[in-house]
Amino acid sequence: MFKMRISLIISVCLLSTVVYAGNFTLTSPTIKPGAFLTDDQVFNGFGCSGKNQSPALKWTAGPTGTKSYAITVYDPDAPTGSGWWHWVVYNIPANVTELSVGAGDSTGKLLPPGAVQGRTDYGTHAFGGACPPKGDKPHRYIFTVYALKIERIDVPYDSTAALIGFMINSNSLEKAIFTARYGR
Repeated sequence: MFKMRISLIISVCLLSTVVYAGNFTLTSPTIKPGAFLTDDQVFNGFGCSGKNQSPALKWTAGPTGTKSYAITVYDPDAPTGSGWWHWVVYNIPANVTELSVGAGDSTGKLLPPGAVQGRTDYGTHAFGGACPPKGDKPHRYIFTVYALKIERIDVPYDSTAALIGFMINSNSLEKAIFTARYGR
């Protein structure tokens, strides 16, 4: 009975599109968890013609000891064998708990001072919107904010998202997630 109850709880958690880590949460006034991305968050290229704007994101303060934040947007359904990194932002100061619409543009002018955009799988240092292959089932886009125990991730500017992701996960105190979808 106990094993069945745990299994049911795990199954329900895996189906959820919002993950709350204690009191640490991530939301977006632009995208509702589980909803489909709009044309605003669709890539402009590779056969897609969206506005390629990063959404507004808001999160609660991280746990005690948080010295910075990082944000990733990842598509585990991309037919690459390793998923697709759509956005990587790190070295977000600990006193910042939101990013505005369009903060992921290539200029980085709307990011807080010190924040760095890592190279995505599009090969750019900017938000890259959804653009799954035509005919694929809708892909999942996992938005994650990480509370980090370090002030800065020190990696070369052109580091891969995988290397930055390793540094993020190695220094993470807590994370909060929501998932959106998109298909064409």
